[in-house]
Amino acid sequence: MKKLFLQKIGLLGIVSFLSYAAAVIFSPLAYPGYNRLAQAVSDLSAASAPSLALWNKLSAPYAVCEPLCAVLCCVGMQFRKQSSQSRLLRAGVYVFAAMECISAVGYRMFPLSESGYAGAFQDVMHMIITAVVVILSVASLTLFIVAGAKDKTCRSYGVCAAIALAMMLVGALGTKLAPEKYFGVVERFSVFAATGFNAALGLHLFFETSATQAAPTSAPIDRRTPCPHSVNRR
Repeated sequence: MKKLFLQKIGLLGIVSFLSYAAAVIFSPLAYPGYNRLAQAVSDLSAASAPSLALWNKLSAPYAVCEPLCAVLCCVGMQFRKQSSQSRLLRAGVYVFAAMECISAVGYRMFPLSESGYAGAFQDVMHMIITAVVVILSVASLTLFIVAGAKDKTCRSYGVCAAIALAMMLVGALGTKLAPEKYFGVVERFSVFAATGFNAALGLHLFFETSATQAAPTSAPIDRRTPCPHSVNRR
């Protein structure tokens, strides 16, 4: 089956994931003394971080492709068959896309002023953005899980959402329970959960088949059928 252009755009989710992974893996090379095990990923993009320039270069595709993929998945949802479960799925995609847009804008407006938490205004705003992103992420993933539990056509979305939510919980609990020297390890579970799920959404869009497409809203007109007003007209 030939892929539509919209479906091909779903691969931007993979581009986004690879770009973010590259930034997380290679940016520490430009940050002398950075401890991958103990320090957060956000330290790499702090305003005063020596790795900021490299981070911006490596994460440039991520900055564009991440929200774009999520928004285009919203468009793709318009072509699914209508059902109560598909409405849940659509709501999940909309909330997730809103989260991605807030994340894309908010974190670039308010990066950490320096590694850790310095208490400056932009640090406070960074924490507020993080709280909003977490709340919207949990809400959207929950909608995906419920839709997947109720409808087998949404099952794969639910499975991916459950994995992403589990990663977020591991990160959230791990940062509280794990020793401080391993903070960076458990924190990475959380930061990769969203971009990983975004890639999964993009793949769902790419592999979407006609079986899940919406039926035409009205039957096509048969031009060979005579108009009723013309019957028996002399």
